[in-house]
Amino acid sequence: MVADPDDEFEQLALPEAKPVRAKGGNLNGRGGADADVSVWQRSSTRRRSFSSGREGAGSADIGTGRAKSGPSLKARAIGYLSRREHSRAELQRKLQPYANPDDPDEIPRLLNELEQGKWLSDQRFAQSLVNRRAPAKGSTVIMHELRQHGLTDTALESIRQQLQGTEYERAQAVWARKFGTAPADAREYARQVRFLASRGFSPAILRRILGELDDFSV
Repeated sequence: MVADPDDEFEQLALPEAKPVRAKGGNLNGRGGADADVSVWQRSSTRRRSFSSGREGAGSADIGTGRAKSGPSLKARAIGYLSRREHSRAELQRKLQPYANPDDPDEIPRLLNELEQGKWLSDQRFAQSLVNRRAPAKGSTVIMHELRQHGLTDTALESIRQQLQGTEYERAQAVWARKFGTAPADAREYARQVRFLASRGFSPAILRRILGELDDFSV
């Protein structure tokens, strides 16, 4: 086995002319129990060399007080945004662990720059979230999630109107996928109501879908 000099890991090398006495035999060159036995011996020469170099570099970094190299704050932000839309508050939270503690304005400056460059948009994020949630969720749940991302009701007014305008159709589609038939008794009626309410659809919408069933007491 020939050792690769560029291998950064531990190598295995055959020692030069170092026979090992077989158990119960001697070194007489004959076969059988007296035969010489060649063995593999572990060599860590390359590993120690590599480790020493790595440790030296690390020591230099420590001596100069420099942080470990890695993506810049802006590169991290663009990486996040290239995968999906983020709200300003969400992106700030993700970047916080990588910010310079001696520069409290670093992240706000970067976020302003990203907004000016159209990389970051709360409105675009809100629309993206609505597109993902609307087929299965009601307005109440979606609006609550948007507020958790730091968006205000004023900024979300157009989104709220959009959701309310399609609330009945969306709730009916969710009901049809889950049930498809009207409740046969009070117990089933209550089950369907609970399911749709848990998805964030309003009581008024539930009444339109399930009907005014006065005989059922929920």
